[in-house]
This record gives sequence, C-alpha cells and structure tokens, in this order.
Amino acid sequence: MAISRKIQESIKSASWIRRIFEEGRERKAKYGAENVFDFSLGNPNLEPPPKFKQVLKELINDPSPGQHAYMLNAGIVKTRQAVADHLNELGGTRFTADEIIMTVGAGGALNVVFKTILNPGEEVIIPKPYFVEYDNYLDNHQGLSRLVGSRQDFSLDFDAISEAITEKTKAVLINSPNNPTGNVYHEAELKELAGVLTHYSEKLGQPIYLISDEPYRRIAYDGVTIPCIFELYNESFVVTSFSKDLSIPGERIGYVAAHPDISDKKMIMTGLSLCNRTLGYTNAPAFMQRAICHLLEDSVDISIYQKKRDMLCDGLASFGYDFIKPKGAFYLFPRTPVEDDFVFMRALQEENILTVPGSGFGGPGHIRIAYCVSDETIEKAMPGFERVMKKY
Repeated sequence: MAISRKIQESIKSASWIRRIFEEGRERKAKYGAENVFDFSLGNPNLEPPPKFKQVLKELINDPSPGQHAYMLNAGIVKTRQAVADHLNELGGTRFTADEIIMTVGAGGALNVVFKTILNPGEEVIIPKPYFVEYDNYLDNHQGLSRLVGSRQDFSLDFDAISEAITEKTKAVLINSPNNPTGNVYHEAELKELAGVLTHYSEKLGQPIYLISDEPYRRIAYDGVTIPCIFELYNESFVVTSFSKDLSIPGERIGYVAAHPDISDKKMIMTGLSLCNRTLGYTNAPAFMQRAICHLLEDSVDISIYQKKRDMLCDGLASFGYDFIKPKGAFYLFPRTPVEDDFVFMRALQEENILTVPGSGFGGPGHIRIAYCVSDETIEKAMPGFERVMKKY
C-alpha cells in the first residue's frame, strides 16, 4: 500500500463519532433525512449571533490595506490584547498580548501546546470519559495519553491522578464543561487538583502543567459558573475556540493563553509561536482574528440549548434512562441498560436514532447523545428511545 502502516492502523480505529456520522448519511439517503435522528456529531445547529454577520460586513468594507497579509505567528497584536483584556475581566489576572497565541481552533491550540512542551515518551494524564482526539494530538508529538478513571458522578478522582504521576508526567489535561458528559469541575475540585500538582511538581523538581480545554465555557446551565484555573495554579494553559459559543466551528479560530507567571514564560511563549508556524498553521485566519475582537462578549442564546437539554432529559427519564443531568456543553451521557454499549447503540440505530457508544470516549456502558439538534429531531426521536428501552 502507498500510505504508511501507522495511518492504515489509524484508519481502522477511526473515531466512532465520524463513523456513526457516515452511517447516518447512508441512512438518510435510504429513509429520508426527516426520518433519521442524528445525535452523533457535536455540530452546533444554532446560527451565529446577528452581530457576527454585521461585523463581517464592516470588515469586508474596510478599505485599509494589508488586512489579509501575514502577521506575527502569534497573531494580530490588537486581537491578542483584546483577548487579554477579556480574560482580565473574567478574573483577577493581568494578561497582556504577550501571553496569548491565536490558533486554528482549540484543536490547533492543543497541538501547539503539546509540540511545545513534550519530549518523546512523556505523558499527559487525562480523566475519563474524554474527547478521544486527544490521543491523536498527543501521538502527533510523540506524547502518550495516561488515562485515569473518574468518580461515578464524573468528578475528579485525585487518588487515581496521584497514582498516575511519574517522572514522565508532563501535564494533566482537563475539559470543563466536558465532552462527552456535560460535567463541570467546581472550584473546590480544581483547588484540590492544583494542590496535587503543586506537591508532585516540587517532588519531581519540575512543573507539571495543567491544560484546560474550554470551548464550552459559555455553555453552562442553571446558574453554574466555570472556575478560572488561572486563579488557582500558575503552571497552566487554557486552550479554547469560538466554535461553540459563536457557532462558527468551520471558521477555525481559537487561542492559547499561558499564565502570566508560568515558569520560563519567555521560552514557552517563543516555543508556542514557533510551533504555530512549524506545524503548518503559520498563523490563525486573519479575517477571523479581526472579527472576534468585536465578539468577545457575544454568544449564541444559551437558553436554547438548556431548553433542548431539559426536553431530552425529561423524556428519557420518563422512559427509565439513567443519567447525570449535564451542567454544561450540549451532550448527555446516559448509562446503557446492558453492559455492551455497542449493542444498545445498534438497537437505537434500528430506530434510526444515531448516538455514539461511550466506549469511544473511554466510558463503556454509556452512550453519548449530542443534543445540538432541532427541537423537532428530539421530539420525533422520543418514541424510538422509548421502544428501545422497553426491550431491556
């Protein structure tokens, strides 16, 4: 074969999310799109806020020269400063443009961070269930995932994290609000995590970084607040994007923020900027960098997602589904009534309901339901959800 053996193996073990999405396309062609209820892909179904298009029109009509030229690999200074000011408003931090790198989405941001900090064979601890693309991002830079379990309520298991720390540990990666569970780590948890990392950093004589992946930060419900890790731990990075809160995942715009007091800050920021270039991104899209300057306080209407969550949870609970109600993001992660989550997923598929097995997220015995879909999709899928549960 012409392609590498490694990529051949990767194709065989490709993401279940994409696999189910492709099967969904086949079912839609066979049964009609209106009769297939696709909860497989976390693709926001809301349109961007009206201000987004207004800003784009203004930028298009801006006659200033050089709007689409190369810039510093770290990004447009004005944009980075706007992000820094925004972060300073969220908490008691003192960011400047110098601690911000504009990136090609949160995925690009994670790749930039991993390439910057990892030596071959070093490990990043990740609590399960988790977004499995993390494995691929780490493999890109010869890093290794060190997966640890969470508690029954998806909160952090500090004993498991402590036991996983070795001299190879370079970072702990968290995701809150979480994909696939919708869980949010509260401040007391993160303070305890910071204490654990401080203890082992001192013991090992080198910092263990905390990386927080936060593309769902603004999608939180019932008055839940998302703590800022920068107020709790200096050796930290936040990676995020505007894909979910502005509903622009295809525009691929995000950033890395490194704590203003992170160790060896000058070297780290130089490394992040270099890796942004050498990974082939060169810089984040110029047009989107200019746009998000004006959109840092804006988002889609989060109450719409909360309504969808409640509609789905109320219906499934009445059928006997067992789950923890999500505090954020737009995913539900119910337990399956049979041990084999693939069996239950396939049973739902026979009702033209497309979900993803929890095993694909390191959470066997569950399915993930992405409810960033139309209300009609949720309503019309309910009879099928009920019929499948009755079988078990």
